[in-house]
Amino acid sequence: MATTAILLCSGLAAVISSTYSVKKPVNETVYGAHGEFMVALKYVTLLTVFLFSFFCHSLSIRFMNQVNILINTPQDPMSLVTPEYLHELLEKGFILNTLGNRLFYAAIPLLLWIFGPVLVFLCSCTMVPVLYNLDFTFSCDKKVNKDANENREMYEV
Repeated sequence: MATTAILLCSGLAAVISSTYSVKKPVNETVYGAHGEFMVALKYVTLLTVFLFSFFCHSLSIRFMNQVNILINTPQDPMSLVTPEYLHELLEKGFILNTLGNRLFYAAIPLLLWIFGPVLVFLCSCTMVPVLYNLDFTFSCDKKVNKDANENREMYEV
């Protein structure tokens, strides 16, 4: 995701700085504002969101790598590396990954904003159920949960 975000940033930066008429078809949309200021605002907003997504994903990778290295350190009572410290690092990595993914997903309607407000509305209406299903999981089979609890009790004894 970090690589994809930075590649999209590079592509957007190339489009913004281009002297060719790449931006002309975008300016001639049927819906939405097509002034120079609005087109620049759309591109800069999209570029900013992708850059923050890249930043969050890069930090997430950093925390995950640090946890992978530190998890192999031997347990020493005087050591600063405790299981609680590793838990905090891992949680920071997961939170940054989630934030980076959310920014990346939020950039999809913003990318369509270049072409007009109708596509933004349709994409937003599609993204709400998709993100809801990513956030919440429901167990349909109670037998699976019962078997998992029995296995856990068996190993705890």
